[in-house]
Amino acid sequence: MTVTNRARFIAVCTALLTTLLASSAISAKVEPPKGDITYSKQQSKTALDIINKLGQRHYITQTLNDRMSSRIFDNYLKRLDGNKSLFLNADLEEFEQYRYTIDNTMNKGDLNPGYIIFNRYQQRLVARLNSIIEKLPELVASMDFERDESLELDRKETPWPTNSAEADELWRKIIKSRVISLRAANKEEAEIAPLLIKRYQNQLNRVQQSTSEDAFQIYMNSMTALYDPHTNYLSPTTSENFNINMSLSLEGIGAVLQTEDEFTKVVRLVHAGPADKQGQLQPSDRIVGVAQDDGEIEDVIGLRLDEVVKLIRGKKGSKVRLEVIPVSAKTDDEHKIIEIVRDTVKLEEQSAQKKVLDIYHNDKLSKIGIIDIPAFYIDFEAMRKGDPQYKSTTRDVSKLLSELIEEGVDGIIIDLRENGGGSLQEANQLTGLFIEQGPTVQIRHSNKQVYRDGKRARSPYYQGPLVVLINRLSASASEIFAGAIQDYQRGIVVGTQSFGKGTVQSLTPLKQGQLKITESKFYRISGESTQHRGVIPDIEFPAIYDKEKVGESSLDNALAWDRIDPIRHHRYFNLPAIMPQLKSKHAGRLKTDPDFIFLEAQLELLEESRAVTSISLNEKTRLAEQDEDKAKALVIENARRTAKGLDPLASLDEEEQAEEADQEVEDKTEEDEEEEIDPLLTEAGHILMDALPVYGVKKMATNP
Repeated sequence: MTVTNRARFIAVCTALLTTLLASSAISAKVEPPKGDITYSKQQSKTALDIINKLGQRHYITQTLNDRMSSRIFDNYLKRLDGNKSLFLNADLEEFEQYRYTIDNTMNKGDLNPGYIIFNRYQQRLVARLNSIIEKLPELVASMDFERDESLELDRKETPWPTNSAEADELWRKIIKSRVISLRAANKEEAEIAPLLIKRYQNQLNRVQQSTSEDAFQIYMNSMTALYDPHTNYLSPTTSENFNINMSLSLEGIGAVLQTEDEFTKVVRLVHAGPADKQGQLQPSDRIVGVAQDDGEIEDVIGLRLDEVVKLIRGKKGSKVRLEVIPVSAKTDDEHKIIEIVRDTVKLEEQSAQKKVLDIYHNDKLSKIGIIDIPAFYIDFEAMRKGDPQYKSTTRDVSKLLSELIEEGVDGIIIDLRENGGGSLQEANQLTGLFIEQGPTVQIRHSNKQVYRDGKRARSPYYQGPLVVLINRLSASASEIFAGAIQDYQRGIVVGTQSFGKGTVQSLTPLKQGQLKITESKFYRISGESTQHRGVIPDIEFPAIYDKEKVGESSLDNALAWDRIDPIRHHRYFNLPAIMPQLKSKHAGRLKTDPDFIFLEAQLELLEESRAVTSISLNEKTRLAEQDEDKAKALVIENARRTAKGLDPLASLDEEEQAEEADQEVEDKTEEDEEEEIDPLLTEAGHILMDALPVYGVKKMATNP
């Protein structure tokens, strides 16, 4: 089992800087110079429309005052120059006049402050990129790779450069770091300067295509994001500054991507899609190169997202090779090549699936029924038409549940890992398969009214042993289901803390574009919100995903966790009474399980990576640090292999070659597939078997 989500450093954003246009006396309202980007009357009206709708409909109430103005000011600068490599300190002194006046100007539809700052950004960026493109060959040729110096990875808390010389020195280090990364990736010396020039030229081309809509969107979202991370202004046209979701479910790889700085980042994988099945591409990996079949890898850093999409898409059966910086990488030097065969995502593979897991528990063979639910889906159109066979999560799971009971399983595991949610109706109805009657969720609206939903009529339900398996990517409807099962003490929730997405958004039209706005919040029947905190498992597994990078709590301005009045509800079993015993047995197994020992060791390396704040610009030192990291990872992997009776590896490259060879085996038998072990699922099965006494064997006879 491989941990893919170790900490990586924040990519240094490519921006730039030129001669300072200082001004000693600026009037309260400065008109932008001729030729600069300006806003339209329609955008002015749209800004007022956004302010009005936020005030009337958002879940939380905020006033556009001086305090809010200061926060908008800081957030806007962060969005433009988050790594503080664009503006000089004198720029900030000039802009400071707007800190407490944005509320006044914006309430009048006056967007000049935002556009003045944006135009300065454009000037600095274009000048810097032109300078880099012109001087880069000479700069690379003059680099001293034996010099002991370092580059700070995260400059959020660092002041802006005080002068042009200080800014130039920062950019020298940024470019030197990228050259070392390319040398470490075995790029030919003669290829490095042209490759970097191409990247910066791509970025320059993007910048020169910027429009008034781009500036407006960034400025408006600097305000909307202060309400919560899911409230956004959506421009009427596609913008590079807006995270464009790309679902490559048709003749692609099955991934959702977005632009982050100059990189293309993986947001999530489509369940049962080509990338998901291949198993190497992970959320938060950054794609830096794309190749068709066995062709040459094309560098895609700095390209527009739609251009990267075109390169990744292709005919079913064709191969695409992705060069990625793994989310686990400590620096941009670490690259990995992933080969994926393009295919279509079949609808039946998106549906709930079942299987039987055989495990030896206390020296006895036990059968565990597994129901994997990738999403909460329903065919609303077929249901409205009265189709008696319309497809839904609840209908599918009900059938699978009956089949597993007939097969004589000892208990059921509902696997919600990577389930990002879906239909709230289905989350409620699915819960109804496991309880006799009762509420499942509370929804509190912006007007503070609370709506309750759940199973209103009594009906047969599955009463046997139940475990719900979740992880950090289990979100929204998944959290409602898992929370209800936990509150009713109907089953044991195991895994890792869930995502924490406990808010509801709606789209509302504006004078121009749309506003995605958070209007409601989910609460469990216990009164606890699923927002921010998510669902905390009864028994926690080691966290594969880094909570600092993945989950609601990792997002700026996420709404806080809170609670409202609980609803009186039945508790089916006294699960807290046996929890200490279950946790003790679980901890004992983890101490001897090779895969869990391996996982814990890799998580320790993750913690080491998080502590890294700078990177060496001495090439020998940098390579030595990389070799040290690889050596540590190899020791951990070989300890796992030895414990499982496998031959140790001479290098991690040998492991990657073995994985690639496995991917080429197309005639894999069903028996081979059954031999593949999911340690987390197996441990969930052991926990279920440990809990059997509290349920009682007689309960198994009841069908849903």
